[in-house]
Amino acid sequence: MNPLAQQLNATIERENGHVFSMLSALGKAIYFPKEGILSQSAEAKAKAKKFNATIGIAIENGQPMHLKVIQDTLSAYNPKDLYEYAPPAGKPELRAAWRTKMLKENPSLANKTYGNPIATNALTHGLSIVADLFADAGDPVIIPNKNWENYELTFGVRRGADIVEYPLYNGENRFNSDGLREALLAQKSKGKAIVVLNFPNNPTGYTPGAEEGKAIMAALRDAAEAGINVVVVTDDAYFGLFFEGSMHESLFGQLAGLHPRILPIKVDGATKEEYVWGFRVGFITYATESEAILSALEQKTLGIIRATISSGPHPSQTFVLKALQSPEFETQKEEKYAIMKGRANKVKALLDGGRYGDVWTYYPFNSGYFMCLKLKDTDAEAVRTRLLDAYGIGTIALGETDLRVAFSCIEEEHLEELFDTIHKAVQEVAVASQ
Repeated sequence: MNPLAQQLNATIERENGHVFSMLSALGKAIYFPKEGILSQSAEAKAKAKKFNATIGIAIENGQPMHLKVIQDTLSAYNPKDLYEYAPPAGKPELRAAWRTKMLKENPSLANKTYGNPIATNALTHGLSIVADLFADAGDPVIIPNKNWENYELTFGVRRGADIVEYPLYNGENRFNSDGLREALLAQKSKGKAIVVLNFPNNPTGYTPGAEEGKAIMAALRDAAEAGINVVVVTDDAYFGLFFEGSMHESLFGQLAGLHPRILPIKVDGATKEEYVWGFRVGFITYATESEAILSALEQKTLGIIRATISSGPHPSQTFVLKALQSPEFETQKEEKYAIMKGRANKVKALLDGGRYGDVWTYYPFNSGYFMCLKLKDTDAEAVRTRLLDAYGIGTIALGETDLRVAFSCIEEEHLEELFDTIHKAVQEVAVASQ
């Protein structure tokens, strides 16, 4: 094993042996090279005032070489903020701005110890880093039974982890913290578990309320006190889109400092929050009482980034930073939030209006981009296909009964027509199946 990896491991094990035990074999082996092209280039950037012949970019007239046909469309930006490689951890100014934003939006982080956000190539990349660093073959990854299908690929297929599901809702249609606790305590013999908490939830659009949040903390603490080392990932892809009756903060703040056997990791980004899906700008942030562990985990994260994508895209990081720095940012965000909340409220009003009879129920939703219908007597895939073939309407079938509808991409004035047509398709499938 490389001496740098050994040094990082020794630091983590000395500061908190539980966190060291959470690392995968790859997580223990990975490190960020201190002697190599990047480190030497960084030193040259600071000291080589005459000629800098280190890194693989081209310079012309004292700035990064570029094509006019590209720069003409980006003339508001300095070429140095577009064409050079971004640091593997992301633009320092962007990392600082995101940390400031994160603290402002999550007051529970005040006086907590957590790292500087590390830029990722959006949220999937952040989750992939978590999987690489902490998931070995056979490790349990605990998620609700209403989940984003990419978890299976990221943790199961790529890393060989065992996906353990529990029902998202309890009998009162609230978050099933007892189910989470049961799934966690069942891993006692393994001594380790990875928990993914995705709120607002994809596909249901559900975020727990404050009391449910406390119950989640209690379940995780119970597992830790039972001797289980728990990596807890808050997948905050849709953070901020909280419309009613839910927590308005990430659970990351409550998780920070909760227990020595719990390692909180926040994965978030501008992707959904700032409506820049194609920019692919995300972040991964660790929380632990030890600054030394935070530093070591950052180095290991940079090692993963260096070994996979080298660094994220510089232009989109610059675009997001400029947006965060703009005095219009908050106002424009509020405008978009109001539109999204209006769509969610319209959907709820339609579904609660009694016009669709008893062909479906719907899972509780209060946030995010989606909601999920639960069809009573018709097959979700048959309904999805009917909608697509007969009406040119796309939805997502999940299992036999669930139909996910992304109200985020439907104008409010069209939602009534959308659900009327879904209802019509359900009826037609029901008749055809008799």
